[in-house]
Amino acid sequence: MQDFLPDGGVVRKLWIGEADKYRDHLLRLDPTSRRNRFGGGVSDDFIRNYVDLTASLDSVVHGFFIDDRMRGAAELRHLDMRTPRQAEAAISVEKDWQSHGVGSALLRRTLLAARNRGYRLLHMACLADNRRMQQLARKFDAELSFDFGSVVGEVESSGANPLSVMQELMADSHGFATAMLDLQSRLLRA
Repeated sequence: MQDFLPDGGVVRKLWIGEADKYRDHLLRLDPTSRRNRFGGGVSDDFIRNYVDLTASLDSVVHGFFIDDRMRGAAELRHLDMRTPRQAEAAISVEKDWQSHGVGSALLRRTLLAARNRGYRLLHMACLADNRRMQQLARKFDAELSFDFGSVVGEVESSGANPLSVMQELMADSHGFATAMLDLQSRLLRA
C-alpha cells in the first residue's frame, strides 16, 4: 500500500551515525506528544540517555524526514530473551506533522521490519487517553487490552518471505540514496 505523505516527506531507516537526528526529534516533541511517547513526563536528560541506549541496542529506527529533519520516528526493539519472537514498537510524530499519514507510514515500515526479523508479535503500549495511538493500532488490526491506565496493542505478524525481504531491501536502498543526496545537497550549499 502506498503512503501519501506531505510533499517532500520520506520515511527511511535511520543509519549508523544519525542518532542525533532521533535525539533532536524527541527533544522537539511538545509536552503532550512527549508524554504520549514515553508514558509520562520525561526530562531532556532522560531523552539523551534513552537515545544513547537505543543506539547501543539492536533497535531499528525509521524516521519521517522533511528537508533532512526527522519529524517522526518509529522504533522497533526486541522485548527480552524470554520472548525471542516478540518486539515492541513506539511511535512519535511532531505536532505539526500529526494527522498527515506519518504514523501509518512509520508503523507500516516497522511491521515489515518486524516480519523480516522473525518477530511474530509486536506490542505497542500507550496511555489510556492516547486515542491517536489506539486508532493507529486498530487501523493495523491490533488487539487492544486495557490495564491500569494504559493500553497494550498487539499485532501478529506473518513470517518473512522473499517478497517481504525484497520490499525492505528496496525501501532501504531508496532511503540510503535519499540520505546521501540530502547530505550531498547540504555539502554543496555550505
